[in-house]
Amino acid sequence: MDLEKLLSDRLAPAFAAVAGGPVDPLVRRSPRADFQSDAALALARRLGRPPRDIAAAVLAHAVLDDVGVSAEVSGPGFLNLTVTDRALADLVAGLAGDPRLGVPPTATPQTVVVDYSAPNVAKEMHVGHLRSTVIGDAAVRLLEWLGHRVVRVNHLGDWGTPFGMLIEHLIDLGEAEAAQNLSMGDLDTFYRAARVAFDADEAFQERSRLRVVALQGGDERTRRLWRLLVTQSERYFLTVYDLLDVTLSAADFRGESAYNDLLAGVVDDLDRLGLLLPSGGAECVFPPGFTGRDGEPLPLIVRKSDGGYGYPATDLAALRQRVGELGATRLLYVVGLPQRQHFAMVFAVAEAAGWLCPPARAEHLGFGSILGADGRMLRSRAGESVKLVGLLEEAVARATDLARSRNPDLDAGTAEEIGRAVGIGAIKYADLSVDRTKDYVLDWERMLALDGNTAPYLQYAYARIRSVLRRAGTAVRPDAPIVVAQPAERALAVELLGFAAVVGELEQSLEFHQLAGYLHRLATVFNAFYERCPVLRATDELRESRLLLAELTARTLRQGLRLLGIRTVERM
Repeated sequence: MDLEKLLSDRLAPAFAAVAGGPVDPLVRRSPRADFQSDAALALARRLGRPPRDIAAAVLAHAVLDDVGVSAEVSGPGFLNLTVTDRALADLVAGLAGDPRLGVPPTATPQTVVVDYSAPNVAKEMHVGHLRSTVIGDAAVRLLEWLGHRVVRVNHLGDWGTPFGMLIEHLIDLGEAEAAQNLSMGDLDTFYRAARVAFDADEAFQERSRLRVVALQGGDERTRRLWRLLVTQSERYFLTVYDLLDVTLSAADFRGESAYNDLLAGVVDDLDRLGLLLPSGGAECVFPPGFTGRDGEPLPLIVRKSDGGYGYPATDLAALRQRVGELGATRLLYVVGLPQRQHFAMVFAVAEAAGWLCPPARAEHLGFGSILGADGRMLRSRAGESVKLVGLLEEAVARATDLARSRNPDLDAGTAEEIGRAVGIGAIKYADLSVDRTKDYVLDWERMLALDGNTAPYLQYAYARIRSVLRRAGTAVRPDAPIVVAQPAERALAVELLGFAAVVGELEQSLEFHQLAGYLHRLATVFNAFYERCPVLRATDELRESRLLLAELTARTLRQGLRLLGIRTVERM
């Protein structure tokens, strides 16, 4: 049961009667009552009445008694809403028998395409790929759980002029040796060696340019060698995804090359629609509202002066295919904030061309950067981008060492399991617990701490509850009467009922730090409950009630962390 929604639904008609039209009651949690509505303050200027008078009038119209809610006007015009103990107990009891913890599946399923991760073939994944992969994976987990049809798209960089250079280097090495090097995951060494050869040898440069022509022309041998590069790179990417514990699979790879045959049609259609204009030898679209630093209209270049196609053409072709062939009504692009203007222009052109129109909509889920302790972009000691595999392995190693230091009796397999769950969870949570549009500092000590707003804190809270339930020695009764006599019991009951509201808002906002904040509050409230309300030492009905509250908390923590892509463990 979404208690915020219930209260909003009850107050909305009362506000409408007073205001003469629809009003959002703005029901929120409050430290002064269970919930609070401050909509009367927002209405004061519009209605020309004191907010306290408006709140009192709303209260006179509201029907709340039948759901066990009392209300009073407070302060300058707040409506404080308090749920009775009995109503709280009944609502929480309803969660016990609900496998979805009060969160209904969506009533309007959509086809959602999520474009995320997007590494480049023949290059190793680095820390810059972490946020796209983690945020995108959380989005698909959430939307799938809510009942949407989700299509994952891993938009690989597998096409373009660098591949002439890479294929020529592959030929020089020999296919067998190149395949062995690539299979070991040392993609960066292969790429750098190709670049060195290209920069130093004019003959190699010419061969590379001719190889690009052969690749784009469909030459059989060139395509086979290109496919070798792609296949070996994809195998490496899958090992990273397995370590990171994300849901991307081989079936989700869709490289830029997949749209190559569609690019000419995109340009032709833009020309037919009268949207294509020449500029400096290139063919461009000038979407309204976009200007450069000089104030001149800003072009989106769809075909370059040399006749080649750039990223905008590929993105337009992909968007049109996703809406037209896949039937997508929501398109999510999980790409860093520096690409904000690019996607805004692509979406504007797609709308002007009629390829993106209601009910379909596109959203750029931009994100900030990961910083080092010095507040600058995270780099290795050599000044290079930090390899993602190295970062993940360090997280697992640190977490495994911590697990062993806390529990020296752990066997190797259990320590490894805990280390992986906690280490990878810490990496993901550090990312998802902050506003995705903000930068954040990679701080190992903070990320792996067992206190504060961290994944280990939540995982430990879950493991602690599971330990309590094991020590109880009996199965928890899902039909046990709930008792909320103590303030700590009441606080936990109200927090448990808040899960549905948080997930409901998250479906649209995809601001995962809101879910992380909720889970941290829930764990903190449970810890206070556990300290103040004996569970195993309680007797009879009270013991059964508190065990059920504990189990509901564990289920909610597990489900919430699962939506974030973070594993729970039974012990830590």
